[in-house]
Amino acid sequence: MGGEIPLFLFYYEVIMEEVLWVEKYRPKTVEDCILHESVKSTFQEFVNKKEIPNLLLSGSAGVGKTTIARALCEEVGCDYLLLNGSGEDRGIESMRTQVRNYATTMSLTGGRKVIIIDEADNLTDAAQKALRAIIEEVSLNCSFIFTCNFVNRIIEPIHSRCAVINFKMNGQKAKMASAFLKRVEYILTQENVTYDKEVVAAIITKHFPDNRRILNELQRYSASGVIDKGILSAVADVQIKELINALKNKDFGFARKWVISNMDNEPSVIFRKLYDSMYDYMTPQSIPQLVVLIDDYQYRIGFVADPEITLVAFLTNIMMNCEFK
Repeated sequence: MGGEIPLFLFYYEVIMEEVLWVEKYRPKTVEDCILHESVKSTFQEFVNKKEIPNLLLSGSAGVGKTTIARALCEEVGCDYLLLNGSGEDRGIESMRTQVRNYATTMSLTGGRKVIIIDEADNLTDAAQKALRAIIEEVSLNCSFIFTCNFVNRIIEPIHSRCAVINFKMNGQKAKMASAFLKRVEYILTQENVTYDKEVVAAIITKHFPDNRRILNELQRYSASGVIDKGILSAVADVQIKELINALKNKDFGFARKWVISNMDNEPSVIFRKLYDSMYDYMTPQSIPQLVVLIDDYQYRIGFVADPEITLVAFLTNIMMNCEFK
């Protein structure tokens, strides 16, 4: 056998090489989650009481809603099923079948079951209405945790049956970002990645509180084993002035190229930049129209397969309907 690696170890190493850091280093306890103190305190109380009520967790992408839902179930000792409201099975029949089949059977541990429905705001209205009825049917045996980015897309009958927890930072952003930087430094050390702390801090500053995106970006940048100032051009902030000039001059070609070169940024960042700068560039008569367009396309982009096309359509609409100073 000599120096041969046992087959099971070989497959284990291959699998571990492909594991995403967001999964490999996902916090396992409420205490390990980086959250606003009041939010963490609420979840810690659930752990202490060994109780999980129906919950609706609302907040932007990557802030840790699903992570803490799973950690809560693990600490309380509940069996749980995780379903994705954005998946192919988000329709009424599939959702009803999966949920009812799981919720109506006894837990292996004899305790309550929990169903976590991730991105529940992407469920169809019909699927949400069906879930409302099931929540009532299985209330003695099963609790539900819904996560969403947009709480207004959750129908009121579900909303009213859940304790709503908003994942906001409320003055603790700097403290939470600092804690996440320490977490990231630990991960990079564990992964044997040489890094420039200023560069890592720049990536966190750009994307926080989207922790999932930060880790995915760092994992991508670390492919060579080094994260240094050479990647800062890719981390540069959105520059809006060139785009404004293109829109003013109705230069569709440049606007499209601008979108392509800025797709590394979240669309929400681009929407926000335009919103924040509109008084500097737009005529007073066009500002209400721009606000309506931003609101409309910010909603649409969450449901499309190709955000680039949607962003180009958004900018084209601005060129056609808004006037610049």
